[in-house]
Amino acid sequence: MVHESVFRTQDLPAADRFEAWVQRMGRTHAPMQLSSDRAADYDGCQRAIALGDVTVWPATFDPLVFRRTPKLIRASDPEVYHLSLLLKGEGAASWGSSRQAVYTMNDFHISSSSRAFDIHTGADPVTIVGLEIPRAQVPLPGRHADQVMGRRIAATDGIGALLAQFLRGIAADTSVYRPSDGPRLATVVADLVSAAFAHALDADLSLPPESQDRTLVLRVKAFVRHHLADPELTPATVAAAHHISRSHLYRLFQAEGLTVASYIRDQRLEHARRELLDPARSATPIHAVAARWGFPRAAEFTRAFRTAYGIPPSELRAREHPAPGAPGDAPPTDRGRLANDTPPGFGASW
Repeated sequence: MVHESVFRTQDLPAADRFEAWVQRMGRTHAPMQLSSDRAADYDGCQRAIALGDVTVWPATFDPLVFRRTPKLIRASDPEVYHLSLLLKGEGAASWGSSRQAVYTMNDFHISSSSRAFDIHTGADPVTIVGLEIPRAQVPLPGRHADQVMGRRIAATDGIGALLAQFLRGIAADTSVYRPSDGPRLATVVADLVSAAFAHALDADLSLPPESQDRTLVLRVKAFVRHHLADPELTPATVAAAHHISRSHLYRLFQAEGLTVASYIRDQRLEHARRELLDPARSATPIHAVAARWGFPRAAEFTRAFRTAYGIPPSELRAREHPAPGAPGDAPPTDRGRLANDTPPGFGASW
């Protein structure tokens, strides 16, 4: 997996916890003056996930005041942008007297190690997914990117939602990634951050074409996953929804070694497979599951499913959820013991 470290103040004596948190934050972002009304017994937990030069750090911590001063900037400036996806709690930030911002859940807070700021969290602990990315990896002129400081970027729609989804996915489970995946993930993060900044500034034309293309692929994939149940979802409708030609759409997916139609089909089949494995859905007719995921014709669904997974959907369900009294079903006295010995199903969460 990618490299990950975990820091918990509760692992230290109470008297040492706040100072250790100050040092941890200084290494994660940049040296800052930190203060808290709970410094006597500070509670904070941070995971630092290294993706090459980019760091993602989920954290939960007690109320805190962050202050980055001109003197600290002159002494040490790693030249990074910091983004915080606020998952719980609230905060406010100021950059001198001319710019202030208030943040609530599902907002991105953005700051720069090269600019002085003051950040105050609310009265309750906050939970964030933090992100540190070198300024050099955001291909926008510095004078434009710095204008994003203090602007609200919502994590609930548009490119902000794509970035939030990506960061939350990385934070949820790093075990699925190899160390060599780190730089690739960092490239995706850089593209999404650049696109989010450009969108906030209405400056898409200043993004390099390759960044625009990679961001567009992510937007298209999110659109496809959201509309899988629509039997009219086709490459043509996907292209139209994004105001691009079908040939442009094909080229985007060709660069990833995919076709649009195969991506749609594979996503539909995978969602149907997961539903067939869900015990809570075991009474739903297979044709209804197929229709729910964009296969209105049962025979077409069965053929595609067998091709993808090697068995028909009915057999998969029968293996996972055998009917009572079926061959191999455990007698009532042994059912509990066998249930504890049986490996979990192979369906994965989305």
